[in-house]
Amino acid sequence: MQTEDLDKRFVTESGLAGDIASLVEPVIADLGYLLVRVVVSGRDGMTVQIMADKADGSFGVKDCEVISRELSPYLDSHDPIPGGYHLEVSSTGIDRPLVRKRDFENWQGFEVKIETKQAIDGRKRFRGTIEGFENEELLLNVTLADGEEPVTLGFNKAMIASSKLIMSDELLKSAEKRNQTEQDG
Repeated sequence: MQTEDLDKRFVTESGLAGDIASLVEPVIADLGYLLVRVVVSGRDGMTVQIMADKADGSFGVKDCEVISRELSPYLDSHDPIPGGYHLEVSSTGIDRPLVRKRDFENWQGFEVKIETKQAIDGRKRFRGTIEGFENEELLLNVTLADGEEPVTLGFNKAMIASSKLIMSDELLKSAEKRNQTEQDG
């Protein structure tokens, strides 16, 4: 699979956040980062939160500073938001959103919550363990009802509105291990 296929976001924003994402994603990519998501909120008057990452997962405060220094004047010159706003650049955090194939592959075996764009058999929210990503589908091991055996369901990437890792002891241990590997490397 080509790197560009792994790195292309398929969970994306709409409206003003989508407009800003389209504007900033190429700038962030030119800096060597991956856009994860853009959130526009009324917090502190108006806040634009840009969440980013690196393909290898090594992302820290200095990376936030680099992106912020580049995006601040860029956004000022393109003026996508009427009036003033606060720019906030952040990392994904441990219970990160999953927005591209690479994310699902990197976090295979971990628990995730997804929401679909349309209801499937009357529901839009699913929670389960990532089994893989094949043929443009997220494979998720899900228990559909209490007492039932888990089943593996396939969710076409076009159906996924949002997805996020679920905080767990296993996830925390994995994050610590990944951080230690980065520090040792």
